[in-house]
Amino acid sequence: MRSDTFLILFIVFIAVITLWPLMLRRFQIPGVIALLIAGMLIGPNCLDLVRVMADAFRFLGGETETVVSHFDSLISSFGSLGLVFLMALAGMEADFKLINSARKPVIALSILTFLVPAIAGYAVYSCFRPDDFPGKLLYASLFASHSVGIVFPVIRELKLTKTRFGASVLISTVITDIASIILLAVSVQLKRQSVIPGAAGEGAGSRSLSIFDYVDPGMFGNWFTPFFLLVVLAYLGIAVYLVYRIGKLLLRIFKPGEDTLVTILLLVILATVLVGEFLGVNLVVGAFIAGLALSRLVKENRGPTGPLMERFESIGYGLLIPFLFISIGMSTDFRAFGEAGNLSIILFTVLGLVGSKIVSGWLAMRISGFSNSEGLCAGLMTVPQLSATLAAAAIGRNLGMLDNNFFNAIIILSIVTTLPIPTLVRLIITRTKMTFSEEAEEAYPVPDEDRQDELL
Repeated sequence: MRSDTFLILFIVFIAVITLWPLMLRRFQIPGVIALLIAGMLIGPNCLDLVRVMADAFRFLGGETETVVSHFDSLISSFGSLGLVFLMALAGMEADFKLINSARKPVIALSILTFLVPAIAGYAVYSCFRPDDFPGKLLYASLFASHSVGIVFPVIRELKLTKTRFGASVLISTVITDIASIILLAVSVQLKRQSVIPGAAGEGAGSRSLSIFDYVDPGMFGNWFTPFFLLVVLAYLGIAVYLVYRIGKLLLRIFKPGEDTLVTILLLVILATVLVGEFLGVNLVVGAFIAGLALSRLVKENRGPTGPLMERFESIGYGLLIPFLFISIGMSTDFRAFGEAGNLSIILFTVLGLVGSKIVSGWLAMRISGFSNSEGLCAGLMTVPQLSATLAAAAIGRNLGMLDNNFFNAIIILSIVTTLPIPTLVRLIITRTKMTFSEEAEEAYPVPDEDRQDELL
């Protein structure tokens, strides 16, 4: 592909990433959803913009198919890096300092809003694919995940960050997300074990870096799942311990304002991801854990241009993460919507998730002594499914764990739960004149300034 053809295509994509979310912001549509819609429109199943432009600029040299193939690979690679940044930043934004001030509701919310939706997701997938155990676990993890990027802005806007209610919802959201990505890691490795015959030979070409792809699954008998879960938990604990100490060492060597420090910390994150891949732990888990371990360090250290955290956010939110959601939107196949059974999959997915989230959130808060209205609001806040859910769905699709019907159902789920739910929560709180007077012991850290273009 000629460099000038690539440059024109890249400029068009940067323009879409920059201008399209700004155009839809006036309609209160989140940036992630705007990018998903943009990806659907310019993707191969709608306008097929890359192919159209490649044809238009053939006079610059290069075959259309070669240009399309190379540029699609570029978008996919940028999207993979965006996924790593997304999960690392999600880990960096976690804060467990408030857990002592709201221990009972945090425990109740974490357990119930994980278990009940996970069981619902397992049951929904079982209705359509009863023999696909890894797929059922993947769908359970999708249902169990929350969206910190939606919950935190709503709580901050309503000035609930210092209340016991707000602290409970925020901390339980992070804990539930950790549990859901562990379940995701287990489901992915089980899928790999089911399609790779173990020893060398047939199927070797489809193997990953995971050491479990090179051993015979039969040697574990029925103990593979608990054994792999122990491997994941050991990896999480060791990674958090080592990454935090490596980060502290690097901060003693380099100043927070040095560009070299950011580069080396990125190397630490990517190395953590790579080690996880060798152990069969999906990259989203490794990136999240690395971000979690570096969370306190990047928040507390400032350079001449501002907090170290802002350096990571500018790289992620400003460039790489938008490519992730553009690539997810481009993968959406509109033809699947017309296939038999697709409507029922969408309905079961949406109703199953919304119902299980609301019921589990309400029940957890009622057990913890909150009112019915507060329980309803907590349940509604766990409903939106955005970044982590879409990222996990993309992984499932790439591995063949989710077909187009289920993948499209998750896309629809993200759109219909993200757009109306925050507005509904605000409406309930204002209409019922709900008050949250009980303050937590420590305030959740609130940024001095909102991000100019908040994607999540």
